[in-house]
Amino acid sequence: MADKSPAILVTGGSRGIGAAVAELAALDGYDVCFSYRSRKADADRVCAAVEEAGRQALAVEADFSSEGDIVDLWRQAIDAFGVIHALVNNVGVLEPQKRLVDFDEKRLQRIFDVNVIGAILCAREAVRHMSTQRGGAGGAIVNISSIAARFGSPGEYIDYAASKGSIDTMTVGLAKEVAGEGIRVNAVRPGSIYTDIHASGGEPGRVDRVKAHVPLQRGGRPAEIAEAVLWLIADRASYTTGAILDVTGGL
Repeated sequence: MADKSPAILVTGGSRGIGAAVAELAALDGYDVCFSYRSRKADADRVCAAVEEAGRQALAVEADFSSEGDIVDLWRQAIDAFGVIHALVNNVGVLEPQKRLVDFDEKRLQRIFDVNVIGAILCAREAVRHMSTQRGGAGGAIVNISSIAARFGSPGEYIDYAASKGSIDTMTVGLAKEVAGEGIRVNAVRPGSIYTDIHASGGEPGRVDRVKAHVPLQRGGRPAEIAEAVLWLIADRASYTTGAILDVTGGL
């Protein structure tokens, strides 16, 4: 009997970077569970791409401001695949560009509920499942950060930048905390990537506006981030933990 394929859980996997990770993971031999918020047609497209690569796909609708949804996502993933070998903590939200002086509590609550609390809770579920001290088989976590964590996004969305700075700190701390439990924890920090998230900030063409400042003189593609993620979860990166990998075109 053939060995069962490894399985990966990707949060926010219906489009952008998450979709690129899900599709590349399938090509690399992973069965894929991914979450999506509301765009079922996009989720169905990603499922079709995973299945076309010969792997199993499971799409789970989940709100990352809800602890119950996050726990249920993991329950469904484990029910479907038994063992999850890697988590890609990708879900993130962005609010329209504003200066801090114009922020309100509702905006901040949404950003930090999803980007920070949701990501930490999802990592918690990964550790509960993967930790060799809890009977798990080990695994890898890759958190998706942002170059905004380094540059701060002044005048646009310093709240989003702050949330991604939190992800960087969580990555380093958690990597040290679970290094002896068979779990590696790393992050990828994308630069300006062509995804729909910029429309959420009110400027769909933002990448084209800022690309002249990038040493490589262009925006990045989701597939280029996916390549970095798949390297970090693979055994090829077995001595890498607590790292934050910039994929930014040289910024």
